[in-house]
Amino acid sequence: MNEHLETMEPTLLWRHFRTFCNTPRPSGKEEALARKIEAWADERGLHHERDEAGNLLLRKPASPGYEQASGVVLQGHLDMVSQAAPGVEHDFERDPIETHEEGGWLHARGTTLGADNGIGAAAGLAILDDEQLTHGPLEVLLTVEEEASLVGAIKLREQWLQGRLLLNLDSEDEGQVYIGCAGGASVSTEVTFDEAPLGEGMAGLKIGVHGLQGGHSGLDIHKGLGNANRLLARLLNHLAVEGLQLADYDGGTMGNAITREAWATVAFPRDRLDYVTDEIERFGRLYREELEGVDEGVTVSHEPAAPDRAVAADDSRRIVGVMHALPYGVAGMSRSAPGVVETSNNMGIVRLAQGKFRLQLMVRSLRDSARDELVARLCTLLTLTGFEPHTNQGYPGWTPDPQAPLLARFERVHEATTGEAPEVKVVHAGLECGLIGAKHPEMQMISFGPTIRGAHSPDERVDIGAVQNFYAVLRAMIEDLAQQ
Repeated sequence: MNEHLETMEPTLLWRHFRTFCNTPRPSGKEEALARKIEAWADERGLHHERDEAGNLLLRKPASPGYEQASGVVLQGHLDMVSQAAPGVEHDFERDPIETHEEGGWLHARGTTLGADNGIGAAAGLAILDDEQLTHGPLEVLLTVEEEASLVGAIKLREQWLQGRLLLNLDSEDEGQVYIGCAGGASVSTEVTFDEAPLGEGMAGLKIGVHGLQGGHSGLDIHKGLGNANRLLARLLNHLAVEGLQLADYDGGTMGNAITREAWATVAFPRDRLDYVTDEIERFGRLYREELEGVDEGVTVSHEPAAPDRAVAADDSRRIVGVMHALPYGVAGMSRSAPGVVETSNNMGIVRLAQGKFRLQLMVRSLRDSARDELVARLCTLLTLTGFEPHTNQGYPGWTPDPQAPLLARFERVHEATTGEAPEVKVVHAGLECGLIGAKHPEMQMISFGPTIRGAHSPDERVDIGAVQNFYAVLRAMIEDLAQQ
């Protein structure tokens, strides 16, 4: 599978990325890929070890004569977001990702590509594989479950890394370098409601909101894209006065992805069914108007259904009411980084099955205090509406240091390699730098990568030319850092 990747430049990077594509690696299921990388490292005599979380660390000694250079850590993650396009059957725990080229971009057929962060991780391995490169002591850190709220980085072994210069390879815009990122936390609730058989005179419908682009809940949150959970909750809340009863609900698969589709099986009094279907169609037209030029594929559909049990009308109103009332999207913009979202919230996962209701929200912020305040507000709203909130411990942001010597060095190398100075940026997304920096406060860090679009969605693609430029800059940076 994916033999064409072997013909692309830079050869070493694409060869490793082929391994990533051919080896299933959803979050929590990275073991097969980690074992392949360990076997590759053994063939080349490279040291490797794992920590208690399953993170993989590889080490390569410095080139002869460069043993005194500062150690460099190249960092990425093994896992990928698993999303398939509507109608595409793909088992992310068994099936490889099938890639193809189109117009200078590499795509997957009907699924997420995994360029986030397979390209960056493959680049780190390519550097270890490059026998023509002059370098100081090198480490490649590949974490697990990054896409599941940075689990690997949170559990990273204390003082495991020897290098004091870290190049995170998990950014998605060529020509940019990141020096700060948002921290995050999740808020969830889980409640079991009684179900009962539907009474006579009730009619069932399956209602869906679908056809949306989806996207990254940090990088894309400012674009005004439709979130299927939000749109369906708005419609169901409007219809709740008609005696709506919820039988089931299925919306979203990842807390860090803007939900592309959501479905609810509901029941209404039969004599209100014509009015209900008219309202569903009206909301479909309304959503198309509101999302014109932004998310024009939005579709609201309905079809007959035959649920035999459902949650009572009062409890159904509580469920759709709290979903409708919870804040979503941009909560504030940064004053210190103009044009960057400071704080946001995403409604990523909503489920109702056999009476068990589960909701998961993801909060991001460049300021830990603003993150904690939004988490507190969400918990208060859930409590006031009778839902018990649960929060995770959160993870810290990465505070920018525009005066760091590593950044100045990168700017010089980037301009010498590409002819252009990089843009210095702060990103509203959870890079692992914040967590690694908290464990290694003396470490200098930057993040850069090739151009990736549509991350966390089946539209994910990577610019092939940008990958070549990215690797050239990375290679030049490694050689420059060896000259200290």
